[in-house]
Amino acid sequence: MPLQTLESDKDNYWWKKAVFYQIYPRSFQDSNFDGVGDLKGIISRLDYLNDGTTNSLGVDAIWFSPFFKSPEFDYGYDIVDYCDIDPRYGTLADFDRLLEEAHRRNIMVVLDLVVNHTSYLHPWFLESRSSRDNAKRDWYVWKDGKGRKRKPPNNWRTHFFGSAWTWDEKTQQYYLHSFLKEQPDLNWYNPEVREAVGDVIHFWLGRGVDGFRLDVAHHYCKDRQFRNNPPFFIRDRGLDKTRLSDRTLMANIMKLLALPTMQYGKYNQHQPETHQVLKEFRHIFDSYQAKTSVGEILGDDAALVASYYGEKNDELHMNFYFELANCRWKAGAFRRCIERWERNLPENAWPAQTFSNHDLVRAISRYDHGGNGDKRARLLMLILLTLRGTPFIYYGEEIAMKEVKLAKNQLKDPVGVKWYPVHRGRDGCRTPMQWDDSNYAGFSNSAPWLPVGSELSRRSVAAQQNDPNSQFSLVRELIRLRKSLPALLEGSYSSVTEGVSADCFCYLRETDQQKIMVCVNFSFRRQNADPGSLNGESRIIFSTEPERELEIINFPLTLEPGEGCIIDLSMAK
Repeated sequence: MPLQTLESDKDNYWWKKAVFYQIYPRSFQDSNFDGVGDLKGIISRLDYLNDGTTNSLGVDAIWFSPFFKSPEFDYGYDIVDYCDIDPRYGTLADFDRLLEEAHRRNIMVVLDLVVNHTSYLHPWFLESRSSRDNAKRDWYVWKDGKGRKRKPPNNWRTHFFGSAWTWDEKTQQYYLHSFLKEQPDLNWYNPEVREAVGDVIHFWLGRGVDGFRLDVAHHYCKDRQFRNNPPFFIRDRGLDKTRLSDRTLMANIMKLLALPTMQYGKYNQHQPETHQVLKEFRHIFDSYQAKTSVGEILGDDAALVASYYGEKNDELHMNFYFELANCRWKAGAFRRCIERWERNLPENAWPAQTFSNHDLVRAISRYDHGGNGDKRARLLMLILLTLRGTPFIYYGEEIAMKEVKLAKNQLKDPVGVKWYPVHRGRDGCRTPMQWDDSNYAGFSNSAPWLPVGSELSRRSVAAQQNDPNSQFSLVRELIRLRKSLPALLEGSYSSVTEGVSADCFCYLRETDQQKIMVCVNFSFRRQNADPGSLNGESRIIFSTEPERELEIINFPLTLEPGEGCIIDLSMAK
């Protein structure tokens, strides 16, 4: 096993070549059999992620959802102590060992920075709420009610349904919360808040953490005048809008359901002052060697989302573009989405790519129309690991874990609990990792906090690790291939449409020395790709139909139904 990577030896841009793996700590591995995943459990599974051999998955970095002290009204995204570990997960000593063991395997560690809001039980908020003249009163957003009936200050709504304002009887004012009432928003115009959060960042970076994912960073600053948000369908003109036809019908329905007043969040998100906060964060990151950041910026305007890199690439290192996860299953929809993102990215900006996370229905289930989820899951992994940018795999995607449908009495997520069955919440994508086909899927010896999924005899690590035709083997091989091809690690991206069927998504990844083409057939029929500019022989170096690998071809390329290929064009003239 490789020795621990020394800080002085790290590549400052390691994150551009890395494959990330997101772990939801409650659901990865339980070591003390209380039904909740923990840090010691994660340590016991690090070899699965990367043991330095070709037997492991081969990832280079882990993004951890929060495991800081929290009452867990929103399962870790409501924090009471940013610099300590919740006892459910372990101790700071356990974290230090996790960090050491990960680094010993050349796995970088990225934490979730949840600082748009705190828990309502955080000492900062308890002080702020104690009286109007408390020194920390202005650390949060407090406003008087309107009129004799003391109505909320404006019409802003939370992402979890209802008014974004909660009345505090003791101090006779409202406080702002963009999510649950137990998650009051910090006041990012207060320099003391910025300094305190900066201290948190220094604490973890100084401990050896390699970076942060910034939770809902577009929410940090709000309109200083607290103006009412306009109706949802009143939008700013000039946006580089996503075509409605490029999104799945269900994705759009869920977006509307998440906006109970059909409200466009013009004044409670994406304020220009947020960019200064991110510049300050970047200054801290850059004061250490080889650190990174990735932003969760939600918005349907690619140019707006891309602006969070900064005009001089002095804000986020990487940024997700979630419209890719909303595409309908059409080759053209995927192509247009990627082109839109590439077109709007600032020069030298580096994208982060993902199809699933702890807030989204698992992609294999989103696209499981007509029972085709498994085949499409293979294509999604091919696309994810060959696009320009850094891929993020959500735990279980490598074994084709499906969304679990839960009954109302099994739900834990506050969204699902309140709005079932209109909205089932996010529990279905957060169920325990499926290690084997035992009673609790190898996650625990006790009943887990959420039920495990089904089909464990084939959707588990044990079932797939030694099967050359499994999803796990496909993902593992793609990760190895990605690392061996400079064109996939650092090459440019360009779509290929000439001579390509409308049902195929084809693109080039190339450097001066290497030219690779990726072709994906989204249809259930054979399709041809015959780019007129390509002549001579080429080689298929990877296919989701394994028998075609290393096949020498002359264009036109014939793709089998639902097949994806990676083609080395170095032989072509």
